[in-house]
Amino acid sequence: MKNIVFICGSLRKDSYNRIYMEKMMQQVPENWNIKEVSFKDVPVYNFDLEGEQEPAAVTAFRDALSEADGIVIMTPEYNNGTPGPLKNAIDWASRVKNKGDRSPLINRPFAIAGCSPGATGSALSQAQLRQTLTAMNAHIMPGPKLVVGRVHELITDAGTIEDERTISYMKRFVNAFDAYIDRLN
Repeated sequence: MKNIVFICGSLRKDSYNRIYMEKMMQQVPENWNIKEVSFKDVPVYNFDLEGEQEPAAVTAFRDALSEADGIVIMTPEYNNGTPGPLKNAIDWASRVKNKGDRSPLINRPFAIAGCSPGATGSALSQAQLRQTLTAMNAHIMPGPKLVVGRVHELITDAGTIEDERTISYMKRFVNAFDAYIDRLN
């Protein structure tokens, strides 16, 4: 079994990315043990809080990433970029609590996806997130890309995604990530 962590880059309860991510989590390979990890309680990064002063939410977030065989991030796009709270959580995860520890981002497999009502989806947000994770020596699946524009047209009035083409692409994405993780090991 592979332990796969999903992170929704939006804090909004009914965000498009949450709806998309929850549908994607239903399409994963049988050999995945999945869980969602939230960063909603992670405070704004502050060097003065590192080490022994580190907030418990930061430790919990970093520990969850450390236990993952792979991480899937669904990111919206805010003003042509990565949402601040998501970037903040990644910044915290890049740091270590104790001298000699290693960031859970280093050499960890990541798959980045996202959606937006705009025509270009979350392409710019994903590019910024790739840049940040690359700086941390994370392994980022190069493709297939999952950049969904006009996502609101894919969501039913009941708040679900039922479009077979979209679901098929989700399956292709998670299966590609499964294979990517295998190639890294």
